[in-house]
Amino acid sequence: MALAKIVYASLTGNTEEIADIVAEALENLDIEVEIDECGDVDAADFEEADLCIVATYTYGDGDLPDEIVDFYEDLLELKLPGKIYGVVGSGDTFYGDMFCKSVDQFDEAFAKTGATKGAESVKVELDAEEDDIERLEAFAKTLAAKI
Repeated sequence: MALAKIVYASLTGNTEEIADIVAEALENLDIEVEIDECGDVDAADFEEADLCIVATYTYGDGDLPDEIVDFYEDLLELKLPGKIYGVVGSGDTFYGDMFCKSVDQFDEAFAKTGATKGAESVKVELDAEEDDIERLEAFAKTLAAKI
């Protein structure tokens, strides 16, 4: 059975909810899922997974959340060829061009590891509404098809 590892950072609970939606969608596709808060795991844990997923929010003016900075820096040191990755996250369009900037930063970091992008990133305005849930489920389905 394929293994998906989801690592998230969540301040308000919105991003944790997004991670849970993706996890449930993957489990419904018969993929084993491990989901952890970013402070509880190491980036190297992705080496054991088939699917590597980060769910993050963006803090302030396009900053990575403090609690995920070390994880991000460790990810940049990894080599993950043969792994499939995806990134999702929440943000506030109030910040304009900085909306969900951390999602883009993780997308770029994964690309540097040699992992293969399995689906287009999903950016959610604050908390997941019905159309966001559909996009997150489609994201999971697209990732699952790449295994």
